[in-house]
Amino acid sequence: MTVRTCLPWPDKRLRSRAEEVAEITDEIREIWKDMVDTMEAMPGVGLAASQIGVMLRLAVVDGSTERGRAVKLANPEILHASVELREHDEASPNLPGVSARIKRPRAVTVRFINEQGMVDRKDFVGIEATSVQHQIDHLNGRMYFDHLSKVKRDMLIRKAKKLTG
Repeated sequence: MTVRTCLPWPDKRLRSRAEEVAEITDEIREIWKDMVDTMEAMPGVGLAASQIGVMLRLAVVDGSTERGRAVKLANPEILHASVELREHDEASPNLPGVSARIKRPRAVTVRFINEQGMVDRKDFVGIEATSVQHQIDHLNGRMYFDHLSKVKRDMLIRKAKKLTG
């Protein structure tokens, strides 16, 4: 089990767009394995590679109650998002100790490259829909608090700084 360290906010890599993955190799599969281990150790329902300093468009999502069902995605792209929104508390190990209620589409259809290197698509609903959108934001250099007003975002970051000293 390899648990990787998450980058501390405001590391500039958290504001950078991750690079496309050209093909699924053993190295990519090993990164995914470390990402699942890291996500489980938090514990969390998803992780983007950029959160651990790997600047590739890789993500893992597992919202199952029994765990061990992580979906591994390379180059994830939202094809369709529901009109119905869902509010959920979101947080990030990159800015520990704080969270915020964020509204996102309740369901999304995502196209991605799977572990076998094939183009796949999957419908995500509820917590997994929230998580996959959150991870894609990370891969695009965005944080969940970017969905807040400037005043709420500044308050959240100030609170996090107080907690981490």
